[in-house]
Amino acid sequence: MSSAETDLYQELVLEHKRSPRNFGHLSAPTHQARGTNPSCGDDLSVELAVADGKLADIRFHGQGCAICMASASMMSEAVKGQEIAAAQKLQQHFRAVLTGEEDAEGAPLGKLVSLAGVSRYPSRIKCALLGWHALMHAIASNPAAPTVPVSTEGETPS
Repeated sequence: MSSAETDLYQELVLEHKRSPRNFGHLSAPTHQARGTNPSCGDDLSVELAVADGKLADIRFHGQGCAICMASASMMSEAVKGQEIAAAQKLQQHFRAVLTGEEDAEGAPLGKLVSLAGVSRYPSRIKCALLGWHALMHAIASNPAAPTVPVSTEGETPS
């Protein structure tokens, strides 16, 4: 990563940590899930308003390290208004880039590519993936069922 890319990464992470997008609660979520990362202390909940196969609205809340919060903020911007299938595909690409299974240059990540440098820090990959992990569980959840926290523990980056 060049010096300019490192600076952009740090600037984006700090900007999204200071002013996270879509942070808070939805008044009437249709789907939700909570994710925790015990090794880091990150604890996030994702709330969705799903309508007609789209993520009509998204909010997240909780606490986490700068990478966790920035990733969740950027995730919320990227998937809001998208088809569920598009959000799932984006999650697959993002995870593949962070775990080294896909090259960041060719991945269709948009602004999320700025987080690709996290892949050099294996202990931080879980931080960057926590919001995504919760998002996927929220999408898969039964809206009437109580939410059980999902954890990044037991997951090993490739």
